[in-house]
Amino acid sequence: MRIKLETNESIPPMPATARRRLDLPRYGAYAAVVAAAGIPLYIHLPAFVAARYGIGLEVLGVLLLAMRLIDFVQDPGLGWVLSRFGARRDRVAGLAALGLGAGMFGLFAVDAPVTPLLWVTLCLMLTFTGFSLLTILIYADGVARGGRDAQVQVAAWREAGALVGITAACLLPFALPGEGYAGFAVAFVLVLAIAGWAMRGRWRPIEIPPAPLAPLFRDAVLRRFLLLAFLNAAPVAVTSTLFLFFVEARLELPDLTGAFLVLFFLAAAGSTVLWRALALRIGAAQTLGTGMGLAIASFVWAYTLGPGDGVAFAVICLVSGAALGADMMLLPALFSSHQAQSGGDPALGFGFWSFAAKATLAISAGVVLPLLGWAGFAPGAVNSPDALMALSAAYALLPVVLKIAALVMLLRLRPILAGLAV
Repeated sequence: MRIKLETNESIPPMPATARRRLDLPRYGAYAAVVAAAGIPLYIHLPAFVAARYGIGLEVLGVLLLAMRLIDFVQDPGLGWVLSRFGARRDRVAGLAALGLGAGMFGLFAVDAPVTPLLWVTLCLMLTFTGFSLLTILIYADGVARGGRDAQVQVAAWREAGALVGITAACLLPFALPGEGYAGFAVAFVLVLAIAGWAMRGRWRPIEIPPAPLAPLFRDAVLRRFLLLAFLNAAPVAVTSTLFLFFVEARLELPDLTGAFLVLFFLAAAGSTVLWRALALRIGAAQTLGTGMGLAIASFVWAYTLGPGDGVAFAVICLVSGAALGADMMLLPALFSSHQAQSGGDPALGFGFWSFAAKATLAISAGVVLPLLGWAGFAPGAVNSPDALMALSAAYALLPVVLKIAALVMLLRLRPILAGLAV
């Protein structure tokens, strides 16, 4: 099935019978598998590589910052490539999955056959490129599946699937056989192959002539969406970067790190059904604003915590995880609806969307960590009260400021968002 998007009139409302033919279970399952790669890449990789190869944290930090810079800079280019090969998405998905699977297997299941630093760099380039291309493909494909009026339905399957995959990635490395992430890497490659086979012939190419970049940036609404994506993703990037430090040094509960992560992502996954129902009742923009307010409240509470406050932090994980569920489902759904309504190239649009979101990870690693170091905080050491307060401020209060900025941007976009059917 091909959906031609040329003008708004060419996209009639999608009848219920068509919605039942969206292949959403396969689509959600594929999103789950791809998303499962994110946890080892963005949270556990530094500790894993440092322990396995003895690479110093300073060298590893520079390497990860460089890889993340390349990762988010290349996303618009990957979107441009995908927009040129819209009719061959099966092949593009296959090549991207091959790169992602090979990179994950090389990182976590193979001893470096060459210099470890070179091997890790090569595997990261393969992994990040495959992961980014598949992510852009999944979101662009969702525009075609949902058209103008079913984006929340598509997003619910996609983001719930992604959160299930993330949660599984938090648990499986400790349940599967193999040393560390080796068993997980083998299982990931096998499941990725099965999910890719199930999606054969089911990618939805959108027949839009590849668009040059200049008209894309003349779209004022798109520019505002990208700024909103950046501001809204920044708090999560900061808390992801500092999560392990906060649990270990501020709460002094390192043994509960995994449990807190699972609570967070389970709450995000489970909340999507409630957010979808609320969005259908009061509107997606209002529901997204509610989720942002919930996140702000949880960050403020986190700032007040100290040693041993595990129960309170568990509740915060549940609340902030639920808020993340709203972010993950509703904001991409609104952007997808705008893409469908404007007739823009979704692959190129989501390439820049991914660029805006991932930029926060690189900035967080390159700015927040050095600032904490200047404030006197040292991982694994006995820190002064002032250093621990600096950690709490960076982990909790900085996200409050960023989230408030995102909420202000959302309110400025509200008149435009009200006209989007999701």
